[in-house]
Amino acid sequence: MRYDRSKIREAATFIIDADAILVGAGAGIGVDSGLPDFRGDEGFWNAYPPYRDLGLNFYQMANPGGFRSDPEFAWGFYGHRLNLYRKTVPHLGFNIIKKWTELKNDDYFIFTSNVDGQFQKAGFPEDKIEECHGSINFLQCSSSCTDTWSADEISINIDTETMRAEGKLPVCGKCGAVARPNILMFGDWNWISDRTHIQHERMLDWRQRLGLKKLIVLECGAGTAVPTVRYMSEKFINMFDSVLIRINKRESDVPPGNIGISGNASTILSKIDTEISYQMS
Repeated sequence: MRYDRSKIREAATFIIDADAILVGAGAGIGVDSGLPDFRGDEGFWNAYPPYRDLGLNFYQMANPGGFRSDPEFAWGFYGHRLNLYRKTVPHLGFNIIKKWTELKNDDYFIFTSNVDGQFQKAGFPEDKIEECHGSINFLQCSSSCTDTWSADEISINIDTETMRAEGKLPVCGKCGAVARPNILMFGDWNWISDRTHIQHERMLDWRQRLGLKKLIVLECGAGTAVPTVRYMSEKFINMFDSVLIRINKRESDVPPGNIGISGNASTILSKIDTEISYQMS
């Protein structure tokens, strides 16, 4: 695949000149680490073939009602994802972003719709991240009677043929109801947003402190199907008159005056990093 070298050079220059960085990340940034992005029914079924036979798509599985009606089946899907994310090693692109943020004296924030905890695993601190859709690494009561708690101590065994959880499921320590991941699902009126709200307040505090600093917005793998990250990126560039660098394999279109680069996050970040090293040498 050929890449527009002029865009790579331009992106590198803007990153070098910036005082602070907002990183926006969607599911596409995790694909290079081997994670599925669930793009369309075929993408979901390729990642989870048993659901093809059952005629179930991602929107039906990412539904909080299952934790009440059939918790073993609901945890089959989310338990498998939890196990996968725990085993996944963040790709080199995460380290490149971290290096760039260190060049800006750690003046950055990460806004992500991903629930996989890969940024934390790559060494980014909790207080620099907003997970706008929650995190699979935290639990809540399926009846919403308590706050959230860590999923570190739970282990979910899955029958990969039936995609059902086996054995004891995690429960709420207050009421005994089945626990569920603290993730915003489709049609989810019971999601406890307290943890994400605290993260959002931290991001607003950071935004307030930016003042007249020169900001660059770096967005990786955020699509239009659930455009939360794209909206936030464009909100920041309008608010701070800054430039958006949007890296996306399929949907790299940008507002006029910004930089859209088509390709995988890991590959494009590596090319930009090489150009940064060249320009700074």
